Amino acid sequence: MIKILIVEDEEKIARFLELELMHEGYEIMKANNGRIGLEIAEKEEADLVILDVMLPELNGLEVLRRLRKSSDIPVIMLTARDAVMDKVSGLDAGADDYITKPFAIEELLARIRTALKKRVITPKKETDILKCGLLSLDKLRHKVMYDNTEIELTNREFVLLQILLENKNIVLTRDMLMEKVCGYNYVGETNVIDVYVRYLRTKIDNIFGIKIITTVRGVGYVIKDEEK
Repeated sequence: MIKILIVEDEEKIARFLELELMHEGYEIMKANNGRIGLEIAEKEEADLVILDVMLPELNGLEVLRRLRKSSDIPVIMLTARDAVMDKVSGLDAGADDYITKPFAIEELLARIRTALKKRVITPKKETDILKCGLLSLDKLRHKVMYDNTEIELTNREFVLLQILLENKNIVLTRDMLMEKVCGYNYVGETNVIDVYVRYLRTKIDNIFGIKIITTVRGVGYVIKDEEK
């Protein structure tokens, strides 16, 4: 059974979500403050977190930042705020989606289904070090190295490279990558993934004379087991 953690300090909302999600067949865990929510998220095998932004003890964004140091569990931010910068902050901190109160339960359920599907793209690995030849990516230290040389990447470049490394030999479409790298609510240039792939090639392939990311014409991108 899929487990969902609800971190929400408003009891009526938390209870409403609990009943609706249980009705849909999910197993529910709850926390009414950020510190407890973080502890549960780190210790329990939840499949998704619904995380309010305005929480006592630790706010939702801080919970998310700390959680992302050790976990890629899908997180949907839930808040009364609707300012663009608040949404951007949540997505940049690693949220998979963002929904504003008040909301229709049908919309939240749809976003939960989408977030759970996206998790298939980035399965958990036994190691926090991802490798392709001499290239290595350290998820916890947020560091990329080629042999003994560190490569400076932006957050989105890092996330894109991580997703591709976690799914070696699997061709990922541009849409799949865009949702994971830029967020469900991304509004902007549709070729953003092509742009970031070009940035990665400039910083890795061009510098070290290798070919890490392969283009699959008309589909997307893939990193194969061995660099060429």
